[in-house]
Amino acid sequence: MSSNSLARCSRSASRDLTGSCGIDTLSILGRFKEFCQVDLQLADRTTSGHLYLTKHLLESISKPLDQTTVDDLRAYLSRFQDRNCNTRANLLKSIKIFFRDFLKRPDLVESFKFPKRPFVPKSVLGRVDLMKFFDALETDRDKLLFLLFASSGLRRSEILSLTIADLDLENRAIVPRNHETGKTKNSWISFYNLETEPYLKNYLAGRAEANDKRLFPFGEIVIRRAFKKATLKSGVRITPQVLRFWFANEMSRLGMSDRIIDALQGRTPRSILARRARGIRLECARV
Repeated sequence: MSSNSLARCSRSASRDLTGSCGIDTLSILGRFKEFCQVDLQLADRTTSGHLYLTKHLLESISKPLDQTTVDDLRAYLSRFQDRNCNTRANLLKSIKIFFRDFLKRPDLVESFKFPKRPFVPKSVLGRVDLMKFFDALETDRDKLLFLLFASSGLRRSEILSLTIADLDLENRAIVPRNHETGKTKNSWISFYNLETEPYLKNYLAGRAEANDKRLFPFGEIVIRRAFKKATLKSGVRITPQVLRFWFANEMSRLGMSDRIIDALQGRTPRSILARRARGIRLECARV
């Protein structure tokens, strides 16, 4: 999309939001979705996040975009001052992309700065706490998810975006392909351990959604609910992010180099992965 066509699209979108009937959120969000996917080349999950936050903003302000002011945005953001810095940063990121990049109105958002994220040292959970939480999970599916997070080190979004074709059952390997549609994640390949194998095979054998290519045909809320129940039952708070952090520490304890851990967890630029793929595979095999 050229800059001229983008400008026309933005002006048209602004016109859709004027008038006595209020904000036409469906029209503007449809254009914003296309902008995120085509112009910014964002992954579907990232795009959905921006759409959700922007929709809430537009409905809360409830006035035409050409009448929206810095004070309106400041008043909206002030409602989230008691939220954690990650929540506020994600919200501001969506607002900046919408006004600065999509509507070409940087003047409305240039004064807003991202919150500073304080460094908080993380503690690594011991195996006793891990087992206590694992035993508190109610279903084999939930235990499979736990084991995949802990033994692969993948992000929650990467696990949920896996298809059955992404699994190499013979080598216990996982090749997530969600990085092919997004630009921010560099996931390459990972593996799951022997303990995970029977849970995965039983899950695949009993899947009711035979026509669904996704390995886990549900959203993040299912994982949050399952982990929350286990937290209340066990008294141990564990999230997919906690297991991802545990994986990195465990691999380091077993002698895996930092560069390999970074590659497995998607923190290595794709250009480096392309040059060092063979060496990374060999070191993974040794571990």
